[in-house]
Amino acid sequence: MTVDYNGYIITTDKQLMNVHEVHKWLTEKAYWCEGIPFETVKAAFDNSFCIGALLDGKQVAYARLITDYAVFGYLADVYVEETHRGKGISKKMMELIFNLDWVKGLRGIKLATRDAHGLYEQFGFTACKNPGGIMEIGRPDIYKQIQ
Repeated sequence: MTVDYNGYIITTDKQLMNVHEVHKWLTEKAYWCEGIPFETVKAAFDNSFCIGALLDGKQVAYARLITDYAVFGYLADVYVEETHRGKGISKKMMELIFNLDWVKGLRGIKLATRDAHGLYEQFGFTACKNPGGIMEIGRPDIYKQIQ
């Protein structure tokens, strides 16, 4: 899927996206994965459903849905370059993802966010109904350990 949105190209075509620009942003700007190796970003990119926004061929936004395409999805690595924020790009990307028939059929979609609750609430996300039932293995410094 590729659409024109206010001069931006929003696409799920990975051939149009630039995984090197995605890596640069994630490793330098994302609080959740600072220092992430390129090989890790590339593997995640290759094995996820991705959407991106481009302006004049430059990657300015990105998100990925980690999914089995049948039951579950986890929304991750959502970003919009600072100079392009406030233009509705992330909302449009979310709208396009959540309007896909196969996404509408997923039993559950989760995400973690520190500061974008308002955006995701517009698409039906709520606080976990049973947070005590959710468990994790957390390794927040894993990328620092493997360098």
